[in-house]
Amino acid sequence: MDYKAAASYWTEKDKSAVKMDPEELKAEIEAFLAKHKVCALATAAGDFVRCTPIEYNYVDDCFYLFSEGGLKFKALESNKHVCMAIFQESADFGNLASLQVTGTAQIVEPWSEEYVKIVEFKKIPVEVLKKLPQPMNLIKIVPEVFDFLKSDLKKKGFGSRQQLKVV
Repeated sequence: MDYKAAASYWTEKDKSAVKMDPEELKAEIEAFLAKHKVCALATAAGDFVRCTPIEYNYVDDCFYLFSEGGLKFKALESNKHVCMAIFQESADFGNLASLQVTGTAQIVEPWSEEYVKIVEFKKIPVEVLKKLPQPMNLIKIVPEVFDFLKSDLKKKGFGSRQQLKVV
C-alpha cells in the first residue's frame, strides 16, 4: 500500500480544480450547515480515539455542542484539536454532499455571557438548566479549515471539493 500516494489524492487533484470565490464558498457552506444539525465529532489523545454523534449549532462562525459528558472529554483534556464530519444521508453517486471541519475546541464556562447566549439561541429555559445536578458542558469549536464536498458544484463549473481556510 502506498499510503503517501493515497493521502495526497485530494491535494494533487485540488491543484487543477476550479476554485470558488471564498465568500461564495462560505455562503454554500453556511447553506449546507443550515440544513443539518448533527455531526460526528472526532477527538483523540495518544492511542485513544473517540467519534461521537452530537447535535451542533452554528453561531457567529463557531460550532456549539451541549453535552452531559462522555469519553470525548478524555481526549479534549489534553488535545484541543478536533474534526467534525457533517454529511447528507444520501450516498447516491453524483449527489454527494459533506463537510469536514478541522478546528480547536474550548469549554465555555457555565453561566457565562457566551453560555447563556447559546442557551437562549437554542430556546432552552435557563431555569430548567439550572435545576440539573450539574451544568451541561458547552463545547465551542473554532473552525480552522472547511473541506466541502458537493457533487453539484461541478454543474456550476467548479471542482466538487472546495477548501476554505479561516485561520
